[in-house]
Amino acid sequence: MHSIAVENVFKDFRIYARPQDRLLELLLRKPRHRDFHVLQDISFNVLEGKSLGIIGDNGAGKSTLMKLLVGTLQPTRGSVDIRGQVAALLELGAGFHPEFSGRRNIYLNASLLGVPDDDIEALENDIIAFSELEDFIDQPVKTYSSGMYVRLAFSIATMVRPDVLVIDEALAVGDIAFQKKCVQRMNEFRKQQKSMVFCSHSMYHVQELCDTALWLEKGRIREIGPSEDIVARYEDYCNSRRVYTTGEAHANEHANDKVLAGDAAEAPAVKDCRIIHTVMRDVDGNEIREVEPLQEVILELKAEVQNDAAHCYFGFALMQDLEEIVSSYLATDRPDVENGPFKKGEIITVQVRLSAMTLRVGKFHVLGGVADDSGLLWYETRLSKEITIKPNKGLGPYVMPSTWDVVRDMSNTEDQSSSS
Repeated sequence: MHSIAVENVFKDFRIYARPQDRLLELLLRKPRHRDFHVLQDISFNVLEGKSLGIIGDNGAGKSTLMKLLVGTLQPTRGSVDIRGQVAALLELGAGFHPEFSGRRNIYLNASLLGVPDDDIEALENDIIAFSELEDFIDQPVKTYSSGMYVRLAFSIATMVRPDVLVIDEALAVGDIAFQKKCVQRMNEFRKQQKSMVFCSHSMYHVQELCDTALWLEKGRIREIGPSEDIVARYEDYCNSRRVYTTGEAHANEHANDKVLAGDAAEAPAVKDCRIIHTVMRDVDGNEIREVEPLQEVILELKAEVQNDAAHCYFGFALMQDLEEIVSSYLATDRPDVENGPFKKGEIITVQVRLSAMTLRVGKFHVLGGVADDSGLLWYETRLSKEITIKPNKGLGPYVMPSTWDVVRDMSNTEDQSSSS
């Protein structure tokens, strides 16, 4: 059964050339505006317990769609049906009274979500503790920073345990430590089989938190499907439009060398390679998301060549928290690794076999990367899904391959026996 059903939704906004045209239109009963089509023919369902990520360029209509979902806007045509209690985290400070303290806004905001006062009182301390605003909770929220706004709003929206949670890019202004707490809370929300709609420019979060992704382009659905597939195609689309400043400088440098040599040919502007996927496999070739300590594994990167006679270098890294590199494996200085020239359209699969996974506990990602022939400009990098180390005995973050040996020296024992 669905928790969200959107059918053939259109949303238009009226654009007036002058403010007085609104009044003239009302009095004269003649149109004095033009229609701006923000959303056109949008249809999708979100099943109970599933999460949907909404992605797309700025101006694609993402925020308008989110407002339609929570009822702050009404569609021009079509229908939006949501079952159960909805909590939304949309525009910064929405639902807050700037003159009220944070504590009073907890009651105001929770009441707007339909939570009885007795329940709010029971949740108050937990909301404040999660937001980490104990020292500021009795200050007017107009004195809060944007990050403090989000802390309080997210704490309220998730603590009241709605059936559907709608979040529009609100985590972007939070600090890294609080973002981690929010992601953990959202994962807990998913485990409780609640539904979620999450709009973000963070492709990593969309891929990790959402089962399905919807790609909006100029107010229409360009693609909808499994989040991993849609995110990969959207990233490829974005990368194809990206200006590689360093790469251009490098290309121009070589172009200048050719001009000096009497050859005016220009270096190609398109990057030489794009990544299709990065995964971890076992020795039988199966993609894996869990791994035993000291298990033999294979890191794999698949890429498509986009220029003829391209030279590409490859690299892998094991990442923790997307910031700390645990280990890296680079092919830029290895003469035994094939680096081209490759042909346009050629699909390349690069693998590194690790004889033993030395991590003992925790979670990590595999980062795959493709560099130019200098090994300095990384055209593109792509993360794998999150991989978990299976629970095991021991202490410390690492375990090293080892062999044990016990040698018994009986000579001293024999000497004592003979002397006695």
